[in-house]
Amino acid sequence: MRTGLQALRLAPTSFPLLSPFIGRGSPGRQNLMSTTDRVIPKTLTIAGVDPSGGAGVLADVKAMSALGAYACGVIAALTAQSTTGVTGVLPIEPAFVAQQIDTLFADVKIDAVKIGMLGRSNVIETVADRLQHWKPVHIVLDPVMIAKSGDALLEKSAIGAMREALIPGVTMLTPNLPEAGVLLDQRPVETVKEMRRVAERLREAMNHNGQRWVFLKGGHLPGNMAIDLLHDGDQMIEMASPRIETKNTHGTGCTLSAALAALLPQTRDVPEAARQAKAYLTEAIRQADTLHVGEGHGPVHHFHAMWKPAER
Repeated sequence: MRTGLQALRLAPTSFPLLSPFIGRGSPGRQNLMSTTDRVIPKTLTIAGVDPSGGAGVLADVKAMSALGAYACGVIAALTAQSTTGVTGVLPIEPAFVAQQIDTLFADVKIDAVKIGMLGRSNVIETVADRLQHWKPVHIVLDPVMIAKSGDALLEKSAIGAMREALIPGVTMLTPNLPEAGVLLDQRPVETVKEMRRVAERLREAMNHNGQRWVFLKGGHLPGNMAIDLLHDGDQMIEMASPRIETKNTHGTGCTLSAALAALLPQTRDVPEAARQAKAYLTEAIRQADTLHVGEGHGPVHHFHAMWKPAER
């Protein structure tokens, strides 16, 4: 663990969107860098399936695609789910999860992996084992525990496996405040000052070799600003953006972690990828009300930069 903590606060203004795939206007050639000028990253989401498309693998593929990555997917669980709730979960056998991962990695050079809903201890241990074998450069873990509707997506008995088998080996951890509280076995924090200590404790749970980052999401804090912390054991970077009032925030955690996986291979450093991912999600939330999907918590707008506004 490095010492000499450095703090940096980023102004609560809009963040620059440097990826050629994030821009206003049509998704035509003028918005895309030529494939002869860049290597398109191959990204993988390992997560559950939300049939409504607002979260899980389907949402991850949308976010990765919108941000210029070629998205692959390994299915770790099936759900019966809509914008109003989860009515059923069907686990995938760990051996088949392993077979999906091994078959893909044997053929495709995966530049970054995002891990979402895994559901059970044996699936968590299997994913950790296979990623340790294949050693992708970037591994982003969104420790999915609860759906936006409040339904459980992770068995309580699996929390220990996540702490012990998975978290040490990932390169970025993206919990929200309730998830961070569960991982650290403490109450959710209520201030930015408390968030700083939580970010430090989470970073201590990760391996100390190479770059390891915590992206602690502060959206559950009160106030008119959404404040997140990015921490690597040395830097403590505060990222703030205006809070957007909408009920349509289904899949925000999935979308952010998928955006990070897509951007990490394309940007100069982790803080830049984090700034772009937060900016992308902020605008996806801002445009969420234009989609009109379902009667509950609707999805964010993954293709806000590419689609024309919906006709009312």
